[in-house]
Amino acid sequence: MDENSRRIETRAIHAGQQPDPETGAVMTPIYASSTYAQDAPGEDRGYEYSRTGNPTRAALEANLADLEGGTHGRVFSSGMGAINTVLNLCESGDHVVASNDVYGGTHRLFTQVYDQYAVSFDFVDMTDPDAVAGAVDSDTRVVWVETPTNPLLNAIDIAAVADIAHEHDALCAVDNTFATPFLQRPLEHGADVVCHSLTKYMGGHSDVVGGALVTADAALDERFGFYQNSVGATPNPFGCFLVLRGVKTLPIRMERHCENAHTLATWLENRPEVQYVYYPGLESHPTYETAAKQMDDYGGMLSFELDATLEETSAVVSNTEVFTLAESLGGVESLIEQPAAMTHQAIPRDERIAAGLTDGLIRVSAGIEHVDDLRSDLQGAFDTVLG
Repeated sequence: MDENSRRIETRAIHAGQQPDPETGAVMTPIYASSTYAQDAPGEDRGYEYSRTGNPTRAALEANLADLEGGTHGRVFSSGMGAINTVLNLCESGDHVVASNDVYGGTHRLFTQVYDQYAVSFDFVDMTDPDAVAGAVDSDTRVVWVETPTNPLLNAIDIAAVADIAHEHDALCAVDNTFATPFLQRPLEHGADVVCHSLTKYMGGHSDVVGGALVTADAALDERFGFYQNSVGATPNPFGCFLVLRGVKTLPIRMERHCENAHTLATWLENRPEVQYVYYPGLESHPTYETAAKQMDDYGGMLSFELDATLEETSAVVSNTEVFTLAESLGGVESLIEQPAAMTHQAIPRDERIAAGLTDGLIRVSAGIEHVDDLRSDLQGAFDTVLG
């Protein structure tokens, strides 16, 4: 069978990996070596130093590139390391356009790190292509897209935004962490770069931190490789091994994540304690049609809004038993958090409220537990705090 015709469930297990030629080991070995013997000075066997390249890491990079439909992959010690590498492309005077409900850590990197290098940023409502077009100009170097967004789960029309970026010779980079390549492949819609926090669904077990960039542009990948090696935000081989292991079960896990999230979102829409539910798989969500067009399913993330104070909302997320109060997402266990006090606290309050990130907003990462237990747990927290 032609490898290119294989389904993603098969490629997740096999892409980029072959049994070890020395031993026949089915799993890619953990090459825990910092350096490699050379046949002569300057004549290596493909690897010279593990910051520059490592066989375990190379297998993961090839696997991720295949799943995203790209030709080149680079992995990093964290998702932020991957995002920073894209921003390394910017020079003084360059401009970046991003979504106004971007992940708080991304917002912090953009506004508190790169502002000192005279890189300017505009945060706009990317559900409106006209707003994107109005913000992009001749100085724009990168248009940064999250879809679905974090935490309002807005689906952004990748093809429309990519077209706008390319009209101005800017790059379109898409953070595909929430969707994963099982549900959405941005390169197919015109994006130049796909970014992942491998910590989330790709690893899938809350036991590893990592990031990745995938592209089909060899010249762009070469620049990413230069920054990857020069800056040194590279993962260790054991972390790469853990992500490779996690990716093998990505398709079956994502099916359950999506099923549980959709069930919870539908149930929450009918709860009197809840004012609004943000889930792109609900027809009530304003970006439902965009999500249906470019995603194969709607993901395991949802948010909902209570008519409650910051303190009351904090009490709700602190009174669950099956859900764990924690940042991050995408593990097999369900997590719950309050963006205003946790993941998006770095965003100034006025700016946060203007973007729809209210004090009563709760974000949920639906795990793969039985959905009845998840519903009962949320109801118990509502009853305890809100009566």
